[in-house]
Amino acid sequence: MKDVFALFRKTFGQNITKLEYSRGRQQTMIRKMLLSSAAIMMMIALNIDARADSFTLQGINTGVTGTVTITQLTDNLLTITVTNTSTGSTTGSITSIGFNLPDTNSGNFTLQDQTNNNYRLRTQVAGNAAGIGTTFELAMLTGPNFNGGGNPNRGITAGQSATFTVTGNFAGLTQQQIASGTFLRFQDVNPGGSDVARFNGTEPIPEPATMILLGTGLAGVTMKMRRRRRRAKANGENPDDLA
Repeated sequence: MKDVFALFRKTFGQNITKLEYSRGRQQTMIRKMLLSSAAIMMMIALNIDARADSFTLQGINTGVTGTVTITQLTDNLLTITVTNTSTGSTTGSITSIGFNLPDTNSGNFTLQDQTNNNYRLRTQVAGNAAGIGTTFELAMLTGPNFNGGGNPNRGITAGQSATFTVTGNFAGLTQQQIASGTFLRFQDVNPGGSDVARFNGTEPIPEPATMILLGTGLAGVTMKMRRRRRRAKANGENPDDLA
């Protein structure tokens, strides 16, 4: 009788162990995939405003260029880095930065932090230089106005950057709206001239939907793998062969 029980344990125990191992391996893989999906969705929920998205602004009349990188955008805070990317013989200095925002987002702005202390925040600033004809709900200036009067030596020169953090009402704004409404005033171009750079409108700006689709795709892959394993098991196949 002892030999019978020993043979039973030897024969069926190994099969049970293999089955438990296979099932454990399958559950571990599915668990990892679900955790990966959950991690991505958590990034979307908590850190979506912390990623950096950049867009390029080009001069209306000259070859000056600038890059604005959004590192944070929430309902009540905006952090951007402005870089003067002009090269060659057509450069200049960025003396003013204007934002044409929707009317519902006007007022109550404060310049909380900046790496170039020559700029001052102003609201409802006229911007009619170079024929742009607009009013900026928010602007950072090195002089008394956006159109002129700023000191090129105090602005952002070619190859240099400055970071600004502004608090206020940014509720409902997308990065595309921020990009479309941003204007950079260049002075001392070529030298002695001036220009305004604006968003060229050709660069895709990543939106949260991109990350959401990625997380949804991973969840879909997980469910598909589970269905394939069920079918393999029902057909008498080894589910681990699909891994």
